[in-house]
Amino acid sequence: MTPEQYVQDKAAKSGSSFYYAFLFLPPPRRAAITAFYAFCREVDDVVDEVQDPGVAATKLAWWRKEVASAFSGKPSHPVTLALMPHVAAYDIRAEHLQAVIDGCQMDLDQSRYLDFAGLARYCHLVAGIVGEVASGIFGRTQAQTIAYAHRLGLAMQLTNIIRDVGDDARRGRIYLPVSELQQFDVKAHEVLNRGYSERFTALMTFQAGRAHRCYDEALALLPEADRRAQKPGLMMAQIYRTLLREIEVQQFQVLHQRTSLTPLRKLWIAAKTNWTVR
Repeated sequence: MTPEQYVQDKAAKSGSSFYYAFLFLPPPRRAAITAFYAFCREVDDVVDEVQDPGVAATKLAWWRKEVASAFSGKPSHPVTLALMPHVAAYDIRAEHLQAVIDGCQMDLDQSRYLDFAGLARYCHLVAGIVGEVASGIFGRTQAQTIAYAHRLGLAMQLTNIIRDVGDDARRGRIYLPVSELQQFDVKAHEVLNRGYSERFTALMTFQAGRAHRCYDEALALLPEADRRAQKPGLMMAQIYRTLLREIEVQQFQVLHQRTSLTPLRKLWIAAKTNWTVR
C-alpha cells in the first residue's frame, strides 16, 4: 500500500462527513486534505483507542517527533509521507500539526472543563486549527477567511460534543462545562449514568443554541471573494448543522445512542451545497 492509498483508506473508513466534501475537490487539493485529515485521525485515534494513558502519551510523543522529523525532510509514517509533498503549496506548518497533537494531549490530561473559556481553548486546538489548515487547502485568498474557519471549527466541534455526550461519558469524559452543568442543576453522575431529565434537555438546548450561533457567526465572517473556494467547508457545515437539527428533533436523546446521518444523505447535502453555492 502506498502512502496515498493509506491515507485514502483511512479517510474512507472513518465514515466522516469530511470525506464527502473532499470528493468535490480537484485532485491536488483532495490529496492534500485527505493526507491532513488522515493525520488528524491518527493522533485522535491514539486517545480514543489506547486504553492505557501512559501508552497513549508515549504514542503522542512519538507523533511529535515524527512531525519534527517530517518537516526536517525525514518523514517515516505513511501519513507524513503522503502529506509532506503538499505542505509548501498550502502553507501547512509544523506548528499546525503540533497544535492538533496538543489538543489530543488535553484529552489525556483532563476529562472536565470548568467553564466555556477552557472548552473553547480545547476546541481551538482540535477544530479551529484544523479549519484554518483546511481553508488554506481549499483556496484562501482573504485573511478574514481564517476567522471564518476558526468559528466554523468551533461550531462543528460543539456539534460533535452534543452528539457524543453518551460515548464520551462511557470513557469517563464530560465536555459540557462544569459551570453550565451547575447552571442547569445537572449532576455529573447523571450524565455518566445516562440519566435523562428536563434539566438535561434544557442544558442541551442551551448547548445547541450556542452551536447554531457559531454557525451563523462563521457564515457572516466568510468573505464573498472566498465563498466559492470554501465550498467544501460549507458542505461540512450543512452536514453538521443538519445533524444538530436531527438531534434537536429527537429531544437530545444522546446519552444512550449516537445520532448519525446516512452516507447517502451526507452525499446529497454535499452535492446540493455544491450546486447552490456560487
